[in-house]
Amino acid sequence: MQNKEKILETLQEKWKVMSELLDERGKRIWAGMEAYRLGWGGISILEQVTGLSDKTVSKGLKEIKSGAFKQGSRVRKEGGGRKPKKEQLPNLIEQLEILIEPHTKGDPMRVLRWTSKSTYKLSKELKTKGYEVSPNTVGNLLKSQNYSLQLNRKEKEGKGHPDRDAQFNFINDKVAKFINLGKAAISVDTKKKENIGNYKNGGREYHKKGAAPQVKVHDFKDKKLGKVAPYGVYDIGLNKGWVSIGISSDTAQFSVNSIRSWWYKLGQPLYNHTTDILITADGGGSNSSRSRLWKFELQKLANEIDKTIHVCHFPPGTSKWNKIEHKMFCFITQNWRGQPLISRQVVVQLISNTRTETGLTIEAVIDENEYKTGIKISDTEFAKINITQENFHGEWNYYIAPSDSKFP
Repeated sequence: MQNKEKILETLQEKWKVMSELLDERGKRIWAGMEAYRLGWGGISILEQVTGLSDKTVSKGLKEIKSGAFKQGSRVRKEGGGRKPKKEQLPNLIEQLEILIEPHTKGDPMRVLRWTSKSTYKLSKELKTKGYEVSPNTVGNLLKSQNYSLQLNRKEKEGKGHPDRDAQFNFINDKVAKFINLGKAAISVDTKKKENIGNYKNGGREYHKKGAAPQVKVHDFKDKKLGKVAPYGVYDIGLNKGWVSIGISSDTAQFSVNSIRSWWYKLGQPLYNHTTDILITADGGGSNSSRSRLWKFELQKLANEIDKTIHVCHFPPGTSKWNKIEHKMFCFITQNWRGQPLISRQVVVQLISNTRTETGLTIEAVIDENEYKTGIKISDTEFAKINITQENFHGEWNYYIAPSDSKFP
């Protein structure tokens, strides 16, 4: 037989074209013909290339040899064919979701999600749980659940950390523990700043021909209306969101005040009986793991509401893995696509009207406060923070308990 790698490469190129053109019977016949041409070992190779079962390729090969492929046009016998795997194997979709959930990644500008695990790894893990499914079947199931499996790609988010996956698992386990105990577990982040005014907004909507909204050509900031910075708080367990729309600078004070607003409006009625709150956040920005002001403001909040605040940061270069990105922000973007954000109130309305089939609801308010930049926390002030670092990566994982120290 010719060089196997060359054969595989050639057949894969052919299959990309033929699989789009042929029906089920045609694919079977084509695979049988190629297997016949290759000779010994051809069935195994075509099974690998096409994802068809060895029985299907063998049937196509028999039809080629006997000439049966020329007779009739029926694709298969009436009532024939295997049932889909998700019908054959109860709870298959649920098991697949369990495997990929800790590793799910989302782009805040899209509704699609994608996973860091390959179809081969997922197929192998499903088999250990008693689900005999091929990598191709896993790919089809993921696609049906609105996932998009992709090759690794470069993203301008910095270098990967060797303990990245371990931190993901640490966060996932802690979130699960808090939810199981009926405690608040929230995901927070700032959505990208938006120009307020009659500016173009990405996406399309239906309008009568020639009646599309007219917007400004240039996106120069309106001196009067300015920009807004939406800071989101997403309740992971209850699928509920809160957005504070800042009109000033995106600072640590703004971030913590957004969490404060969420607490008094949504959190307190649900979680006041518990002693702890868990926050998952990016490692940078206004809620940076290195920000002294962020921790200083959290201490003031802990004292104010008399709760211990636990914080877990995502490692460097993984900001899009934050739960809020693909559970809340992407739906906000989808909801206001193609609509100019002509006023702050329009932003509030569009965010508040965001709904999903899974029951997501969001409340939004404008934060009228002015937040100064460049505030420094001295060593003396920082020493007053009642902070405890976890044993695993204490710079990312820590908790701040209420303190007797006085804070301004």
